[in-house]
Parts: sequence; structure tokens; C-alpha cells
Amino acid sequence: MNPRFAYDLQRGSGGAVAGADEAGRGCLAGPLVAAAVAFDYSRWADADFVALEALNDSKKLTRVRREELFAGVVARARRLAVVSCSPASIDGRGLHKCNLQALDRALTLLGPFEGPVFVDGFALRGSVVPHEALVGGDGRSAAVAAASIVAKVTRDRLMIALHERYPHYGFERHVGYSCPEHRQAIAEHGVSVLHRLSFASVAYQQLDLEL
Repeated sequence: MNPRFAYDLQRGSGGAVAGADEAGRGCLAGPLVAAAVAFDYSRWADADFVALEALNDSKKLTRVRREELFAGVVARARRLAVVSCSPASIDGRGLHKCNLQALDRALTLLGPFEGPVFVDGFALRGSVVPHEALVGGDGRSAAVAAASIVAKVTRDRLMIALHERYPHYGFERHVGYSCPEHRQAIAEHGVSVLHRLSFASVAYQQLDLEL
């Protein structure tokens, strides 16, 4: 069995476990997306565990495998919530604050929950949802790994769709992360409304933007 399932089953004696994670924290462009996923393992058959055996930190999976697991997670989640934070909000409120608020909102949308709730990395101060910060949670808990995949796939799909509106930046390939191709596109075409100007990026500095 995937050790992430073993961790959840050990911690959630009643079978119910929830996890939350985000995607897009380090991007130059596009939203930050947070997701929360609740599983009820007491309702699962052996085939459900087998179908999601490859659950892991989304960054360690290929795009094809993430898409496959995304479908499996959605089919088996007891509850699921996704929250998006726009580039304008990130610039206005700050990345870390937006990140914490998005994670908290995703957990709140899950509604009352009787099992343990894990948040990858951060404790959400002031949250009304009882939870536990789990450092490296997407590598330890299947519920957190599932949330990381839901957040990543949701965000990637959005950025790929936005490529049609902003074709000069190559979003369909790098989905807004910093890379030589993206930085070159910014140098040639400037920034779009999708770019986070609060990031002290060399790609922006070379345009002499007043940040």
C-alpha cells in the first residue's frame, strides 16, 4: 500500500481524513490555486486504493499521470473544494497572506468534518477549522497529495486555456512559471494582466518597471 494511505489510516481512526495544499505559489503569472480534499476510507474497496496507488506530491508526477489521478481523486473524494487567488489580489495583499487565506477558504468550504485535517506546511492562524500543519504533507498524507494534484491540474488547465488569449507567453508549456522562454517573452512583449508585478523578478527589472 502507498505509505501515504497508511499514514492517513493510522491518523484517521474513523476513516475520514482531509488535506489541503496549493499550486502556483512561485509563478510569475497566473493565479494561486488552493484545494482541499476529504476522503472517507471506510467506504473504499481495495480497488479504490489500487486506483490511486500513485498518489504523490504533484511536482513529482508527470502531467499525464496528474490528469489520471485527478480523475480518480474527483471520483472518490467525499468532498472537494477549490479556491483561486488572482494576480491582482496577490499584488495587493501579498503572496503569503493570499496563500493562507485561500487554504483557509478551501477548508471552510468542505464544511464540518469529523476526521483529522492536514494542511501542507503552514498553520492557518485564526482559522475556525481545526487542522494540523504537516511539513512535507504532500509526501506524507494521501489526502494532502490529492489536494496538491487537484490544485495543480486545475491551475494548469486554466493557464493552458489562457494561452489562446495571451499567445505570446507560452503559457501552454510553462503555465506561468519562470523559465528562459517566459522571461524572453516578457522582454519582448512586456507584462500582461496575468503577471504578478510584486515579484522582484529579473524579467521585470529589465523592463525598468516601477514595482
